[in-house]
Amino acid sequence: MGLAAAVTVVLTPVVPMLVAVIAGILLVVGAGGGFVQILVDAGVGDLVGRYAGAAALSPLLLGRLVAVGIRVATGSATVASITAAGIVAPLAAGLEAPAVALLALALGAGSLYFSHVNDAGFWLVKEYFGLSVGQTITSWSLMETIISVMALLLVLLLSRFV
Repeated sequence: MGLAAAVTVVLTPVVPMLVAVIAGILLVVGAGGGFVQILVDAGVGDLVGRYAGAAALSPLLLGRLVAVGIRVATGSATVASITAAGIVAPLAAGLEAPAVALLALALGAGSLYFSHVNDAGFWLVKEYFGLSVGQTITSWSLMETIISVMALLLVLLLSRFV
């Protein structure tokens, strides 16, 4: 009885703070999952698969392009990753395990492309470092884009050996 009361006293003020911290993460991931399901139900994944077959485009490049498009449109790397994975899932079904791993890395690389004003991280960096919007774009956004491009180059290099 005494231990339960002590735990309650300690946890009671902490739980609302912890819930507030993870609530945003859960909302973003849930929204991303819902967005994926809407696109999958609409047949976007099949359309992308047909386009990829007709264009003879590498699944790695296609996955990255899908992730980049969603990242730029929504501003969220999490939503871009989840949504792009759902869209290119039909392509991944026919790949061997190492190629699927590289596809996941390509999606991740694409999801980092050009952080901008729709991205919460953009504003966090801007405010934390006391930068203007222009300074944040020329530093943070450029750095994120360089990371994205370098990661894609590394994935493409690895794909030659796998």
